[in-house]
Amino acid sequence: MSETTVKTLQYRSDGPEDAPCLVLGAALGTTWHMWDRQIPELTRHWRVVRFDLPGHGGSPAYPASSVAELADRLVATLDVLGVERFGYAGCSIGGAVGAQLALTRPQRVTSLALISSSPRYGTADSWRQRGVVIRTNGLDPIARTSPERWFTPGFAGAQQAIVEWAVQMVRTTDPGCYIAACEAMASFDVRSSLQRIGVPTLVVVGSEDQVTPTTDARSLVAGIPDASLALVPGTSHLAPVEQPAAVTELLIRHFTAAWHDKPGGTTQTAIGAAAPKPVLGPAAPPAPVVPAAIESGPAQPEAVRGGAYEQGVKVRREVLGDAHVDRVEADTDDFTGDFQEFVTRYAWGEMWTRGGLDRRTRSIVTLTALVAGGHQDELVLHTRAALRNGLTPTEIKEVLMHTAVYCGVPAANAAFAVAQRVIREETTPEG
Repeated sequence: MSETTVKTLQYRSDGPEDAPCLVLGAALGTTWHMWDRQIPELTRHWRVVRFDLPGHGGSPAYPASSVAELADRLVATLDVLGVERFGYAGCSIGGAVGAQLALTRPQRVTSLALISSSPRYGTADSWRQRGVVIRTNGLDPIARTSPERWFTPGFAGAQQAIVEWAVQMVRTTDPGCYIAACEAMASFDVRSSLQRIGVPTLVVVGSEDQVTPTTDARSLVAGIPDASLALVPGTSHLAPVEQPAAVTELLIRHFTAAWHDKPGGTTQTAIGAAAPKPVLGPAAPPAPVVPAAIESGPAQPEAVRGGAYEQGVKVRREVLGDAHVDRVEADTDDFTGDFQEFVTRYAWGEMWTRGGLDRRTRSIVTLTALVAGGHQDELVLHTRAALRNGLTPTEIKEVLMHTAVYCGVPAANAAFAVAQRVIREETTPEG
């Protein structure tokens, strides 16, 4: 495997090479072809570079488990192309990459368009749950339900060919790369950093988008100093596909103005399907930026809440899930606070972060120990954790079969009943 290949992304370049560069980032489960209907107009003004996420389309399946890593690979790709400064427009996870670039490579990005985007996409638990479903069932359940998330019912009913194209895009994505992208989305959160985005930014959202609703768009506009909002009526998540002319017009207006260093304000644009020309008007009051999650529960001395504790909070949330940790923190009081600090610091901040064993192996060890001790409540938590840490239901079954020999059949029998219930809950696709 070539190190150069891993560090770059598959790309396509259209338009005159001496024109200013505009980079387009696609949504999770799609390829650069989602931008096909924008290309004829955009290439009249810019050199347009599109890229595929790892394992999407024909791109090599070298997973990237963070948005920062995707941004780094894109920058390496642009370096190969000799592109120093560029405008950037991204949809969904493509928007996350754009925000990451504006925060970490501000000298490279001239202007930004965030389409169907959010400072934090859903919850970490929901993304990791999707990874568990894919690991168990493959991508077909996700593929079959993608049109419901991406398009309005009217569009999906009238455009069966596009719906089938969307389903096939997801089905042909590499599952490992899709799961890694879910991990990237689970850990992405720039709510507290939006004020550092210093380039003119257009935020585009479909009025019917349930994946990244208008409240998410308004959070972006409220947090980014030089941002404007464009609302596309009657449109869902894949706005560039459902309303190509309208989105193209918005991009041309935004990047033309930004490229010529015209000041931007906080405005809202409303556009209709039949009349894509934007009409500028005052913005609705933006929703306040939601601060990043902070610790709750009894206050602990700074000397106690050091690096091991903070790392423990992070790992505990990644392995057991935000919902569980939130419940624990809400129930913590003066009586249980010292114990919870002890568990977080030593079990999660020191033991689960040690080198030598990966998280999959630690899950196997933990399941075995819990079966031996008859700790069924903890077994519920750690069966879920094992699935999130990459074990398949078949592998969990083999762990429990092994415990029947060394821990006893009654203990294994009780463990199978617990694990069976948890696995059914966690691996059954929604809908």
